[in-house]
Amino acid sequence: MKVVLLAGGFGSRISEESQFKPKPMIEIGGMPIIWHIMKEYSHFGYREFIICAGYKQEYIKEWFANYFLHNSDVTFDYRDGKNDMTVHNSNCESWKVTVVDTGYNTMTGGRIKRIQKYVGDEPFLLTYGDGVCDVDINKVVEFHKSHGKIATLTAVKIAQDKGILNIGGDNAVKSFREKNIGDGAPINAGYMVLQPEIFNYIDGDDTVFERTPLEKLVEQGQLMSYIHEGFWQCMDNAREKDKLEKLLQAGVAPWKKWERDVPKGF
Repeated sequence: MKVVLLAGGFGSRISEESQFKPKPMIEIGGMPIIWHIMKEYSHFGYREFIICAGYKQEYIKEWFANYFLHNSDVTFDYRDGKNDMTVHNSNCESWKVTVVDTGYNTMTGGRIKRIQKYVGDEPFLLTYGDGVCDVDINKVVEFHKSHGKIATLTAVKIAQDKGILNIGGDNAVKSFREKNIGDGAPINAGYMVLQPEIFNYIDGDDTVFERTPLEKLVEQGQLMSYIHEGFWQCMDNAREKDKLEKLLQAGVAPWKKWERDVPKGF
């Protein structure tokens, strides 16, 4: 399965850094948070990524264009008028990354619609580019396959100001409503599994995925939730960024399942 990452928003609530780069490229532990998310997925064997870029999309493209070079030992040979480069060793992950400019002002649903041709006619994974989690992604996929519905999202029970879910005893999502500060109901944490039929629920660039498409799925009984009782944290502001930084520095970051140390970045 391909992994689709929403990374096109403005990140206005953490504007002290997002004025210079897209929010998913803001670093924790010296690497962009989107890199951490990609490491989560690759830990479970998902290594093909489609990034829905928008605001400052050139920053994302340039970062990945330089990623191999900056994580390799190389020799540059300019002798005799040559311009040769030899790679001796690389610490790069075995990833395939497609970065798509999905528009500057496009809504979340519109961004997903725009990458349809890169996904193809197959199920895919989708999450937001600004939150990390220690959910077992393979178990989410197994749960999705077991119920046969169009969409599965990961729900976490935490007091937050995100999209609120009303979940029935059979784990079917009964209603979906906009965020309410301090609400302790289950929230949509992302980490979704979607059938290709989801594209039929999205009209165009102005479609907010969390509204009409998900609401229609709820009405039709096609949206299921995988309840995750572990760690999840988004990075909406400087306080949340500092929280994630401290977890990494203390060596207790729940989402970090890989062995290699987080590099210092570049």
